[in-house]
Amino acid sequence: MSDNPDHFNLLRKIDNKSKSSQRELAKDLGFSLGKLNYCLKALKEKGLIKIKNFEKNPKKINYIYVLTPKGIARKTKLTINFMKKKLQEYDELKSEIGNNK
Repeated sequence: MSDNPDHFNLLRKIDNKSKSSQRELAKDLGFSLGKLNYCLKALKEKGLIKIKNFEKNPKKINYIYVLTPKGIARKTKLTINFMKKKLQEYDELKSEIGNNK
């Protein structure tokens, strides 16, 4: 799987707020509902999340999004890669500033 930043951000959001509605997730991430559904489907097909139904009240069905063990491992790896990239950028900027003094 590629290091798709949209998938990474969605995995992080689900990990922090699994009971969010699709509208809340889309709004928080700046996604359209179509894009959110596309990403959720891709993560589910890759075995990174489970989507479960639950009823908040008898007239309305909602979903809960849960990271699978594989999803937790992938999120951890993506987080480490993200941090490595940011540290490298920091070091490069620090070096560039140091050379300009």
